[in-house]
Amino acid sequence: MMSALFWLFCTIAVYVAAKRLYRAFPKIYLTPLLVTPIIIITAIELSGVSFDTYNQGAKWLSDMIEPATIALAVTLYKHFDVMKKNASAILISVGCGAIAAILTSAGLAHLFGLTNAIMDSLAPRSATTPIAISISKIIGGVPTITAVATLVTGLFGMIIGPLIVKWFRIHSPIARGVLFGTSAHSAGISKALEYDGVSGSVAGIAMMVTAFVTLCVAPWLMTLFQ
Repeated sequence: MMSALFWLFCTIAVYVAAKRLYRAFPKIYLTPLLVTPIIIITAIELSGVSFDTYNQGAKWLSDMIEPATIALAVTLYKHFDVMKKNASAILISVGCGAIAAILTSAGLAHLFGLTNAIMDSLAPRSATTPIAISISKIIGGVPTITAVATLVTGLFGMIIGPLIVKWFRIHSPIARGVLFGTSAHSAGISKALEYDGVSGSVAGIAMMVTAFVTLCVAPWLMTLFQ
């Protein structure tokens, strides 16, 4: 029990420290969602602690994902009028983005000659992890590979997203929200909220719509590559 509590508080402490470091030096490579896992994984490996031992405490943080997601409803409510006004643009953009993510993932996997199992595992990577894993099981993928691909997608989108916003001079909070929510799911919401509340709210909607579209069309689209 003491070991579980130690790793729980250790994870929280590392994240808080990484957050303060990022606020002092807002560099892409110092984002807490990238720095924290690297430090924790290194610490676990050096200490020789098993994942099960670590997860006895850390699972309490994982259990907070669902209420944290529900809490996004507060932000959505605050900006409901803005989202209602731009509903069509958001839905069309996110829908196209979700379909493009499936086609590019499967298409590249097919182009490089990867097996059908790997291709099916990578296709739903832009959905949130629980839904992506469920879709992977339905279409014949490997859930473990899907989980890793989804994590990498979130981190990559969170890192590259700000560069795209800067290079293409994207000033619209609606466009920023669609960008981060569609391409980087929950990690994207975190990054979008750093810009403003509207971007974060739209990112939340984009994440949910992406998951829904992926769930509906991925099984059908994957038949095109079989």
